[in-house]
Amino acid sequence: MKLFFGEINNGKAIINDEEQQHIVKVLRMKDGEDIHVTDGKGNVASGKLVIEGKKANIEVSEIKTDTQDFNPKLHIAIAPTKNIDRIEFFVEKAVEMGISEITILQTEKTERKNISIDKLRKQAIAASKQSLRFHFPVINDLIKLPDFLKNINPEKTFVAHCNENLERMELKNIPHLDNITFLIGPEGDFSEREIQFLSDSNVKAVSLGNQRLRTETAGVFVAAWNYFKMMR
Repeated sequence: MKLFFGEINNGKAIINDEEQQHIVKVLRMKDGEDIHVTDGKGNVASGKLVIEGKKANIEVSEIKTDTQDFNPKLHIAIAPTKNIDRIEFFVEKAVEMGISEITILQTEKTERKNISIDKLRKQAIAASKQSLRFHFPVINDLIKLPDFLKNINPEKTFVAHCNENLERMELKNIPHLDNITFLIGPEGDFSEREIQFLSDSNVKAVSLGNQRLRTETAGVFVAAWNYFKMMR
């Protein structure tokens, strides 16, 4: 399947401008090829490619509006790494494994304060297309930890930290939930004050095993754990 991003309205589909350039200049696709266009909201149009000069359009033959999304839905709030390539790696892999939402979290030990959210969103779209997702994940702006905690449901929110002196439940003991939020700390972990704040907010602590995982590895690990649950 050749899947591209665009808009779908009133029985018509319009391919995104950047996607059109990619089709014509990079992929050098031919008139009449089978293509699919999704708006990332669960709608997908199927049809034939129409090339008109530097423009690429789709002659729609069918539109589906009832495609299923991943369940359970996973939201990971993760602190950005100093090397941004590592967080970009996390975004790509987590999207491929069906994550529903990603929030970039600013903590006391967060070294990187400037994040190109638009770049991460483009990477999420690319990973969604590559993995044939019709529901694209939400990529939220950078937010401070206290502000993020104002809008959580503590019954469905968990945090992975490395403080072995505090009680942490095993990942396998998390109950089945339709929606779940996971917080992943920065390099060097959450501060003691933040861990106490999370506990006071009734966010339950979880151990990801005996090994100390890097930030992006922990994020991918949680995404893979949730993906496995989807497959069962």
